[in-house]
Amino acid sequence: MRKREEDQSARLIRCGLGILLGGVMALAICCLFLLGVSVAISSGLGGAERMYQLTIVGCVLGSFGGGLFAVRQCSGGLLTGLAVGTVFFLLLLTIGALFFETAELEAGGIGLLCGGLCGGAAAGLLAAGRGKPVRKKHRKR
Repeated sequence: MRKREEDQSARLIRCGLGILLGGVMALAICCLFLLGVSVAISSGLGGAERMYQLTIVGCVLGSFGGGLFAVRQCSGGLLTGLAVGTVFFLLLLTIGALFFETAELEAGGIGLLCGGLCGGAAAGLLAAGRGKPVRKKHRKR
């Protein structure tokens, strides 16, 4: 019984670390996407009027990528993807509170939260079925 409890705690730590690393990976993917968008806008390929929508797209893409990583680490599903989206949003909120004067959810934070949760949930739903195939037991005849 003791060995089983150690296995469960090791699995829980691995899953928690996977979720945390997935959130950090989501932040990195989002920042890279937004860097590309800012380069495209500054070179004249796009207009700045769609900046908020592109930020939400970056959140969805980042959360999706981080969610795929975490779901593969934890062998989890929808809840793991949602947890990555939540960690990603909390990282965005923390960075916003540290570097800006105000971090208000009314100034577009709800869209970022929904984008992060939707991207993580999509990753959880898509990657959940790609685990190890289950073998059917053959009946003795």
